[in-house]
Amino acid sequence: MPASLESASSPNFAWASRLRRPGISEVWARFLLAILGLGLAFAAAIFSTVSREAGHVWATLILASLALLLAAAVGLGTVPYLARRVATARLREALDYEVTRAGVIYVLAIVVIAVAALNTGNNLLYIIVAAMLAAILVSGLASAFSLRGLQLDVQLPEHIFAGQTLRGRIALRNARRWGPSFSISVVPILRDSSGKRWEWTPATFAFPPGRAPGKHWLMLPDRKLHRVQQAPAPPGIFRGAAYFPYLPSRCQLGTEMALKFDQRGRYQQEGFGLATRFPFAFLTKTRRVALRREVLVYPSVEQTHEFREILPLITGEVENFMRGRGFDLYRIREYMPEDSARHIDWKATAKSGSPKVREFSREDERKLRIVFDNPRPGEISPEAYERAIVLAASLAWHFAGKNTPLSFLAPSFAFAGDGNRGQGIYDFLSYLATIEPGTSPAVLETVPVTNDYNLILTNRERESIPASLLSCSHVFFLSEESSGSSPALSP
Repeated sequence: MPASLESASSPNFAWASRLRRPGISEVWARFLLAILGLGLAFAAAIFSTVSREAGHVWATLILASLALLLAAAVGLGTVPYLARRVATARLREALDYEVTRAGVIYVLAIVVIAVAALNTGNNLLYIIVAAMLAAILVSGLASAFSLRGLQLDVQLPEHIFAGQTLRGRIALRNARRWGPSFSISVVPILRDSSGKRWEWTPATFAFPPGRAPGKHWLMLPDRKLHRVQQAPAPPGIFRGAAYFPYLPSRCQLGTEMALKFDQRGRYQQEGFGLATRFPFAFLTKTRRVALRREVLVYPSVEQTHEFREILPLITGEVENFMRGRGFDLYRIREYMPEDSARHIDWKATAKSGSPKVREFSREDERKLRIVFDNPRPGEISPEAYERAIVLAASLAWHFAGKNTPLSFLAPSFAFAGDGNRGQGIYDFLSYLATIEPGTSPAVLETVPVTNDYNLILTNRERESIPASLLSCSHVFFLSEESSGSSPALSP
């Protein structure tokens, strides 16, 4: 077993697991600062009493104010921070607190009135201070009750395309038998996207530090806490908040939120928060809800200017390749020497004065195969690569909407189809949603030469494509697109 791992049966396992939490040194620093601040506040309070008995009014005022300010600073800056890191994980992870501007002003008002009460000895001022402190307690209890018993559900669309505005639904239910909830906001919990995390690794404590190995007076095994790089978190799904001003008991309310993703890819929401400032807005109390949602955003399938330019060429070639012998009339055209005389249309010939023949559609309808030959990193620019992704998705979506039998081929992806029109289109779009330039070998050598017609998107040179594949394919060269010239389209 590696030295950095401990057995769960070890007596020090629980203590070590606590020490591995990130920021443990900061927790101890805050705790010591809180003890120091409270000690100074207590000393200032004692000296203010002595100064009052000695008749020094200004010294009494300054020392009493200093004691209250130190106590308030510890209460606002250290106590909430330490309360979120108590040993009970349920309490630590359930609620988050944030002091609002109104809360800060309210606490300062309490400090001013308390100083006046200490200096004057007026009982009415003491009663006012007590009432104001009681209001903070009532606010905390009311907000906690308002957040209790709430159930959250988030519904997202099944298929999402980049650049399109869709609607997601947020439903909030009050499962309590009695007691409504007031002023509830549903907010997304955003993860740290820096791509770093804390990790403990074995190290050695040596004294004196800085000496060469073997020349230390004391060497002890120790652990070292440092930050390591990890994969960045996927971007979030929601932005903003959904607000519910009033939610009765045993009632469910819902609202819709606009969703728009500018880029393809995977989006993930790790959780949501139910936040409230009810009733006095001293604190923003947030209850975290472990509700994970993940969506896959397909590439855009909007018909761009480039797509509209090449579509007539592709459509004409596909129709020309798929026509053939059959029973359904395809068109009437001029007679050619290689045509059979039994296909001559005598009525059209008599009307025009020149031989005309009938051309029929094929009985065995051919499939259209879309081949995406993924280029390697650095071969084309990121902008050209994204345009190629959008073009492949647009072509697939267009012909799927025309009920064309489709099959798809790409590195690590193949869908041959089973004769059902439009089958597998979402699998191919899901593949294009997360694909990146890869080092896998090209797929052109694996394209079977069949009766299917191929639409190929590749970065390879024309000379490297097999001639048997060019005869039944329409090729879009990505390298010529990325160079700024007109894209090369060749049958």
